[in-house]
Amino acid sequence: MLDILSETTLTAMIGLVGGVVLGLAARMGRFCTLGALEDLLYGSSSARFRMWGISIGASIIGVFALSSMELFDVTRSMYLSQNINILAAIIGGLMFGYGMALCGNCGYGALARLGGGDLRSFVIVLVMGISAYAVLSGPFAQMRVWLFPISPSTTEIPDGIAHMVAAWTGLSTNLIGMLIGVSVVVITLADRDFITDVKSIFWALMVAVAIVTAWAGTYWIAQNGFEATPITAHTFSAPVGETLIYVMNGSAFQPGFGVGSVVGVLIGAFIGSLFKGHFRWEACEDPRELRRQIIGGAIMGVGAVIAMGCSVGQGISAFSVLALSAPITFVAIFAGAWFGLRQLIEGFDRID
Repeated sequence: MLDILSETTLTAMIGLVGGVVLGLAARMGRFCTLGALEDLLYGSSSARFRMWGISIGASIIGVFALSSMELFDVTRSMYLSQNINILAAIIGGLMFGYGMALCGNCGYGALARLGGGDLRSFVIVLVMGISAYAVLSGPFAQMRVWLFPISPSTTEIPDGIAHMVAAWTGLSTNLIGMLIGVSVVVITLADRDFITDVKSIFWALMVAVAIVTAWAGTYWIAQNGFEATPITAHTFSAPVGETLIYVMNGSAFQPGFGVGSVVGVLIGAFIGSLFKGHFRWEACEDPRELRRQIIGGAIMGVGAVIAMGCSVGQGISAFSVLALSAPITFVAIFAGAWFGLRQLIEGFDRID
């Protein structure tokens, strides 16, 4: 395969295929971060939240099964190859969750809505991508590094839940990882209504497939290629900014996994919205709504970079390798979103 396609192109194609699956899951399976939280907090329904549980559990099983077959090295993932910064995980997660509530979407959800014709999401995607790159490698990068330093992991035991438990118990890291994944799936399915919801379970599993194949594919390229290929999975913060750079400067910039992933979500969401008959052009009618989306998008972009991942990056991709940062960031995102939704829905210091 590497004889036909360049390593960068093949990496982008892996991201593209997985992104299409994620876009279809958003439009066909209603897989959505904020929607799941809104249903849980205000809709008395845990179905979409349980979809996240299935995706997390299945992706953990898949990743550690690959590791047991020596088809993936968990410690080489971006989430375990660096030391955890707990303060960054908490603050970044809170910022992302709050910004997500103001926008009414996370980065992944905004891309999915944009693929369905929602031009309001174009504003969110644009602002989030610019703000993410401003603190990743732009004028605020040095401030971020100073406030939230991240260093490569030099310890024998990485900041991974399965690795820590294995060190304490002496059991196999891969066995522990798969047992944790199975436990998450079993707990998630402990609901009579949800266990019969075949459609939701199917799309949740498809999300897990997209995550696992991303890790496996980029790892294979890194092992068999000659270039320094990042071993990564789907996340939608910095890659959105990377895609904007590619659109503006494509002749001097080769698209990688992140660009392929972003474009894939747009394509998958477009196909899904056409199939469901939901595609329609929409735009902001209220300047106050537009203002919230701009502010929320900026906060999301900054928060995602500080936390090293968005609701998909930390909420599923990092969870799949059982990075210690994942549950911390996930709880922080939940708390930030809860506070933001309370502001907007219940009128607590309402932003209007």
